[in-house]
Amino acid sequence: MQKPLVSILIPFKNTGTYLKPCLTSIINQSYTNWELLIIDDGSTDNSFEIVNSFALKDARIQLYKNIGNGIINALQLAFSKSTGELITRMDSDDIMQPNKIEVLANNLMAYGKQHVALGLVNYFAEDGIKDGYKSYELWLNGLTKTGANFTEIYKECVIPSPCWMVYRSDFIACDAFNPNLYPEDYDLAFRFYKHEFKCIPCNEVLHNWRDYNTRTSRTHVHYAENHFIDIKLKYFLELDYNPEKILVIWGAGKKGKNIAKKLIEKNMAFEWICDNPNKIGRDIYGVILKPFNYLSEVAQAQSIITVANKTEQKEILEYMNGLNLKPITDYVFFC
Repeated sequence: MQKPLVSILIPFKNTGTYLKPCLTSIINQSYTNWELLIIDDGSTDNSFEIVNSFALKDARIQLYKNIGNGIINALQLAFSKSTGELITRMDSDDIMQPNKIEVLANNLMAYGKQHVALGLVNYFAEDGIKDGYKSYELWLNGLTKTGANFTEIYKECVIPSPCWMVYRSDFIACDAFNPNLYPEDYDLAFRFYKHEFKCIPCNEVLHNWRDYNTRTSRTHVHYAENHFIDIKLKYFLELDYNPEKILVIWGAGKKGKNIAKKLIEKNMAFEWICDNPNKIGRDIYGVILKPFNYLSEVAQAQSIITVANKTEQKEILEYMNGLNLKPITDYVFFC
């Protein structure tokens, strides 16, 4: 029986240095029934010529130039040209493990529709991986091993943007790449969550994720921290906020203040707590900060936790557990 066609979607711009190993890793996949829709998003280096040389040798590679501008437009074009029953993404500067497509496709077919197939990721860089990326890798892989990705979706993007696969019909059902909302990978993860897709556990490293100083996620304004706050708050208020509970912000640092401003702009009432004695009792934006143990006095509260320190997060989690409070229902970590 013929295995389903997998459509691999790649946008690229000025990644000529990395395209050859990327494309070679795709051509060498153990799963051979794939098509690659790869879109040049206005490259000014030799990227187009490199991809074209591969496309001339392999009919499965379809090269187009972006008719719009930016990653979302490029992905929209790639998807519009695709015909596969299964859809996956790839970044033009990364490298697939030889069995990546096979494992993702087999897992997805085994579990069926309304599932997201994932794999573990391995960050690599010529000058070594920074602590932040290593921490993200460990956190993300820990979730993927048990398929618990959506339990911490408000912390960071829980779906590795270049290492997922879904059925085409499911992808269309959650509006594919149509929303013009950045960061587009995080928005897509929230839409998978919104449609109650289940993440398939995986114990195998399938994707090598390259880090370097000029990668788009490091340099483009669309991936700045303020966009992450906006998208977290948007989906929290849409999907998990309970208006019958008292909304509480925990933490009065930069992120806590940012969220407070946005809630005030929306005319939403909230309480504000922290464990910093220098801030307790202060009036910030017209709200008096209360000590964290105020939570124990509130019968029904839903907290947005903005404290980034990992040790303090563990202490907060222990405190929440002591009050028999549940994640998502009673509190969410925004960092």
